[in-house]
Amino acid sequence: MSQNQTTLTEELERAEGLMLQGEPEAAAELLARLAEDAEEYVDKNCPTTDEVQWFSFPTLFERLAYRRVENDPRELRDVGEPLDRLYNDLALANVRAGDYDEATEALKRAVRWNPMDCSYRLNLADLYRVAGDMQEYLALSYSVFERASDARHLARAFVNFSSWFEASGKPRTAAAALRAARALDVRDTTLAAALDQAAGTERDPDLVSDSEMGELLSAEGLPDGANAEIAVCLLMCAADAAADGQRDVAAVLTLRARDLVGEPAAKALLELIRDADAEVEKDGAVTAAGEASDGQE
Repeated sequence: MSQNQTTLTEELERAEGLMLQGEPEAAAELLARLAEDAEEYVDKNCPTTDEVQWFSFPTLFERLAYRRVENDPRELRDVGEPLDRLYNDLALANVRAGDYDEATEALKRAVRWNPMDCSYRLNLADLYRVAGDMQEYLALSYSVFERASDARHLARAFVNFSSWFEASGKPRTAAAALRAARALDVRDTTLAAALDQAAGTERDPDLVSDSEMGELLSAEGLPDGANAEIAVCLLMCAADAAADGQRDVAAVLTLRARDLVGEPAAKALLELIRDADAEVEKDGAVTAAGEASDGQE
């Protein structure tokens, strides 16, 4: 059947209802059919791309420019939004049905359709840990630091590394990772459970100082956090809000970004964003001028 965003969302709700009724196999069957239909719809109606992902752009400037000019219908703002949700639901249905291989494949597709949502990456990492593939588990956990994300996702990534360090016989490094997660100041059940289990043991985060935390994590190649990436997203949202006349919202977002990275860094990031916008506008003007010239010929 032909899929569009409205009907796909309705069918997703029906599949979620089946899972609530305790019928994960039926939900997985429905979701698999929806995925096939949705992919066929996209292939026929949306222009293809090179499947460009966030980490393909090595510099912050290139990432900002990409975020500003990307208009592909495959972006998560359009068809991709229900598609990543579809594959996430398909993974959940397969987990409940006990088919972890199919769940893993479904979450891989969710990451493909929405490479920016770190929750899919972290859920996929959990499945790899269950399967005993710790290299993929670590790679996906680390990839969270390479993308703009919220603090909750960063906390989960640090918890993942804490578990890895504990299993590797490095309790103090595990404690440092938990201390970094706690410093993000988020309410997350995964983090809360990890802190409870660590209390009074060698990996209790209270046994490691902030300075030692930085040394231990740096030795393992882990950042203390990805505050700059979060601040960039907040500032970009603030710029959009200001352009829409929502000055109060823009002010709140700007202040939050400043709290994360400090005022000098926030100003530098704002300048970088403005430079990116100017470069994009310049490229657009050059392209328009070229097209006009071609038309005159």
